[in-house]
Amino acid sequence: MLQAIIDFLMDTGFTKIEPGMLVMWLIVAVLFYFAIAKGYEPLLLVPIAFGALIANLPTIGVINDPSIHCVGEAAKCALEHGASACGCYEPGGLYYYLSKGIQWELFPPIIFLGVGALTDFGPLIANPRTLLLGAAAQAGIFLVFILALGLGFTQGEAASIGIIGGADGPTSIFTATKLAPGLIGPIAVAAYTYMSLVPLIQPPIMNLLTTDAEKKIRMKSLRKVGKLERLCFAIVVCILCILLVPPASALIAMLMLGNFLRECGVTERLVKAAQNEIMNTVTIFLGTSVGLTMTAQKFLTIQTGQIILIGVFAFALSTATGVIMAKVMNLFSKNKINPLIGAAGVSAVPMAARVAHNVGAKADPSNYLLMHAMGPNVSGVIGTAVVAGYFISRLGG
Repeated sequence: MLQAIIDFLMDTGFTKIEPGMLVMWLIVAVLFYFAIAKGYEPLLLVPIAFGALIANLPTIGVINDPSIHCVGEAAKCALEHGASACGCYEPGGLYYYLSKGIQWELFPPIIFLGVGALTDFGPLIANPRTLLLGAAAQAGIFLVFILALGLGFTQGEAASIGIIGGADGPTSIFTATKLAPGLIGPIAVAAYTYMSLVPLIQPPIMNLLTTDAEKKIRMKSLRKVGKLERLCFAIVVCILCILLVPPASALIAMLMLGNFLRECGVTERLVKAAQNEIMNTVTIFLGTSVGLTMTAQKFLTIQTGQIILIGVFAFALSTATGVIMAKVMNLFSKNKINPLIGAAGVSAVPMAARVAHNVGAKADPSNYLLMHAMGPNVSGVIGTAVVAGYFISRLGG
């Protein structure tokens, strides 16, 4: 009887628990806390954390690769009829197949389809000079790229880490898949964590770099942008960006397709699907697939700690360069820009724009900056995708 109990216990997963798994359970608990208790980017942090939990359990049929075990007569049968026909082919686990959405670069572009369907490009079209603010905010990516190289990362890894500064989770994953597949887990966690911490990270930087008078600058009301302008913008940007950086084609094309569906006015059902069912479904699979890469052996490394620290530095630099660019533009313009909207040049749409508005509202409650900030915010989404395409084209195999 005792031996039967011992044999049963040996067959359970309890004997396979390792110290690293326990540490990862604590990290998962922290991610759940930020996502659920604090509301920081819960739509992605919850799936990522749950995927990380599954990755650090002794599972069967979840992440295992397909396998073939043919011996004796079965081997002869397999040669003649195929392994699956002879009962010696074992299919892969559920996420062996679902994670192909990341490996084959399907999930990030589909997320961009939803982002395009949700985003109003009107403020950028109405005030095109805010494109410069989104471009300036990409400087943090290049500065951190140099820093990461100095810390011993390869060029592909450094580029993938730098993209964290753009505060764009799908683009970070897309770039890492191409250039640093072994670092997808920590890069994704850093990117989405800092996206969720925009309201905490950005305001101190914005306050440090601007005066009270600058925070109170009132910008002229944006003109109304017509339907034809919006449609032409999506088409022209799609063509130009793909010609400029072909490796970013999937991201740019899906972003502009989503926006074109939104603005054309005759595809309401498709827009709702892109905004809701499609995007939500892919978000679940993307998040859990990323989480499943976070095994203790891969995640509990010095590299992961470096990525987390460098990531926040990248994001802070991108915020600062956006604000500084707005101040520089004001030196040469009669129509002043409120420098706070420069911080929205990162890609965290629309959270960064809301933060810029909220910081400005503290200085002047009647100053409405949200729509002005959406210009550089949208520009940042496009800019980060273009930078990612540049890195992939230069560093890809």
